Amino acid sequence: MFRTIDALDVKGKRVLVRADLNVPAKDGKVTDTTRIDRSAATLTELAAKGAKVIILTHFGRPKGVEAKYSQKLLLEPLAKAVGKPVAWADDCIGPAAEAAIAAMKDGDTLLLENVRFHPEEEKNDPAFAKTLAGLGDIYVNDAFSTAHRAHASTEALARLLPSAAGRLMQAELEALAKALGSPEKPVAAVVGGAKVSTKLDLLGNLVSRVDYLIIGGGMANTFLFAQGKSVGKSLCEKEMADTAREIIEKAKAAHCHIVLPVDVVVATEFAENAPNKVVSINAVPDDMMILDAGPASAEAIIDRIGGCKTLVWNGPMGAFEIKPFDAATNAVAQAAAQRTAQGKLLTVAGGGDTVAALAAAGVEDKFSYVSTAGGAFLEWLEGKTLPGVAALEIKASGGCGCGGGHC
Repeated sequence: MFRTIDALDVKGKRVLVRADLNVPAKDGKVTDTTRIDRSAATLTELAAKGAKVIILTHFGRPKGVEAKYSQKLLLEPLAKAVGKPVAWADDCIGPAAEAAIAAMKDGDTLLLENVRFHPEEEKNDPAFAKTLAGLGDIYVNDAFSTAHRAHASTEALARLLPSAAGRLMQAELEALAKALGSPEKPVAAVVGGAKVSTKLDLLGNLVSRVDYLIIGGGMANTFLFAQGKSVGKSLCEKEMADTAREIIEKAKAAHCHIVLPVDVVVATEFAENAPNKVVSINAVPDDMMILDAGPASAEAIIDRIGGCKTLVWNGPMGAFEIKPFDAATNAVAQAAAQRTAQGKLLTVAGGGDTVAALAAAGVEDKFSYVSTAGGAFLEWLEGKTLPGVAALEIKASGGCGCGGGHC
């Protein structure tokens, strides 16, 4: 259980908001404002309630103070997203930050400079966190995408001030709780991507939580190889065959059905519109590579999902970046989106190439929830404790410290 900003009385208070505004940029200009736009709901709501909204965030991976990682380039898109000017301080602590905060009026918004300009941030340094805490009265974490990191602004700060989850963090936690915490059954998970080795913890956790584990991408090749199938020149971690068999056995013990392709699309080269054909998984030519699940596989997956109430999605079914090897990903994603629109399926997706794959399929805004969190989303699916989330949890033995009584 965690606090939300509904529990806070913020009028006239200095509210430190940890956002994730680490956005793509080129030549000093932001090229994708998705994270900024998603953060706007919390920022505007707090300002409308009379808070002095002070934004903490990071940009890039600076080694100390580096001009190319200054967050000043965020001011223009941030002001556009919140609908009014945003003030600036060229440090996140010290005289510059203190003076900028002292000049704020109720309802104002201020962006502080990159917290990672201070190495103490990533070290979760208590003294640095205490200095940050001195700048505010309340702490709001709206950066689920950084919640897997125990940094000063994501973990320690939550323990020093009355704290709560922002609207974006709240939406993410509620969506994930519905998907894996106490989901409507049957539950299916689509897990794709290149390598089994990068998703061992994920697969190990999901087989005990879902009814159907649908494996696609290069990972499926490894599982097929582990079952004695020839995969030709396909991407395949042959050294992981024993591990794949262990996962299959663990799934059987947990009554989880693993779904693998029954047919595949093969080609001699990894290239756009490369000559290709559909073959059975028992007939992959030695000189060809698997680049997508076949139409019969896609249809079988769609049928399987048709009987489910909840779907968790992480990773594409094939080489979705190049046509026509996006067909299975697109077909399954569009079918899931259709059932979502009909109110028959809860769909939660995120991590890695997933957002790009769903966007390419035209369904990114048609799933119940699509996370842009990447590593944090993956670690949640793996069943790991996220420090930034744990710091917000309300302990049963004590009050929340919010003063609002709405926990």
